[in-house]
This record gives sequence, C-alpha cells and structure tokens, in this order.
Amino acid sequence: MNLLASALAPAGLLPDASSMLHAFGPWVLAGVALLIFIESGVLFPFLPGDSLLVTAAILAGPLGIQPWQVILVGIPAAVLGDQVGYVLGKRYGRRLFRDDARVLRTSRLVGTERFFERYGPLSLVLGRFVPIVRTYVPLVAGTARLPYRRFLLWNAIGAVAWVCGMTAIGLLLGGIPGIVDNIDLLMIAIIAVSVVPVVIGGVRGMVRTRRQREDAAEVSERDPAQTSADPDQAGVPSR
Repeated sequence: MNLLASALAPAGLLPDASSMLHAFGPWVLAGVALLIFIESGVLFPFLPGDSLLVTAAILAGPLGIQPWQVILVGIPAAVLGDQVGYVLGKRYGRRLFRDDARVLRTSRLVGTERFFERYGPLSLVLGRFVPIVRTYVPLVAGTARLPYRRFLLWNAIGAVAWVCGMTAIGLLLGGIPGIVDNIDLLMIAIIAVSVVPVVIGGVRGMVRTRRQREDAAEVSERDPAQTSADPDQAGVPSR
C-alpha cells in the first residue's frame, strides 16, 4: 500500500497528508491552519483538506498534538479563508476565470454557480464537504452579492461542521486497530468518498448537455420538415 501511495502522490491523484503533516515538524498546527486557509478560499482547490483533518486526528499522538488543537486552529483558518474568497468574488467576480486556465477555469466556476443557485446560503455548509466546490463557493457568494451578515453566519456554521466533523471521523477511525499502519489506504478511501459528489455532478452535467443537444437537433430537423410541408413557407404559391 505504501508503494501504491507513492505512485499516486507524484501524479497528483493522492495528496499525501501524512507526509505533509510530518514535514511540518513542530509547526504542524501552523501548517494545518495554512493549508486549510489556502484551500478554503484562496482559489487553490488541490490541497488535501478532508484527509488532512482526518489524518491529523488519527496521528495526533505521534505528531505531538491534541485533536482539540486541530479544531482550535482549523475553524478560524476555514472561516478566514472563505472571507478572502468572498472579498475576491465581490471585487473581481468572473474576471478571475478563463476557459483555458489550469486552476481558475470557467467551467469550475459555472458548476459552483449552479450548486449555489440550487442550495443558496446553505451551499456554504454543504460545499465544505465537496472538494473544489468548497474553494469556489465563497467566491460565488461574493459575486452574487450575498449580504455579508448572512455569509458570515453560514460560513461560520460550515467551518465548524466541517472541521469538527472531519476531526471526529479521525478520532473514531483512530480507535480501530491497524488504522495507523494503513493510513495510506485510509487516505485513498477518504479522497474517493470526497470526490463522489464531484463525479456525480459531472455525470449529471454531461447527461443534461447531451439531452439539450438532442432536443436542439430534433427541433432543427423538425423545422425544415414543417417548412417543406407548408407550400406558402416554401415559396410555392398555393392553388
């Protein structure tokens, strides 16, 4: 399993949360706060937010920290990260995105806008548990001019629910024998579960686009047939 994790990490498929946490050394709590802050709203969605919190709770002992400390630094970092995203969205909006960009791609913004239109301010809570979406939701909230007080309330609720939820999962899993020795397998499972909503949303979007194209094709085929059937529209004088 270590070999599998080593193969996936360089490819960008598996952010190695465990190695990142150990690399921070005595600054592990500061590192956790920094990564959560960046992923939450600084428009860089490819960081292991979920697996980072879960892994930090599981490896709290070896890392020399306590789970409550992870929560203590995680919640403010998540709230502040979203604040940055909201301000950027309110000030710059869609101008930050391009169709051919590698990170700030317009298609990702459009998907998040649909998510926000569907759930409204509640998306600031639900989006916390969906990779990529949680990075762009505060930006969309700012672009949509969501009243700041409402944004602040739902942002705080989402941050508390996400950080406490992921840390609690780590505590529960940490009590299972053998979990620490198989942390790489656990990270793969966490990432897989986290990506499921994104995959489902992508599939739905593809199906919706395909149906729209089929409907447009049917309309375009039907119109010429109607035109040819109507002699007046075809330019042939009626007798």
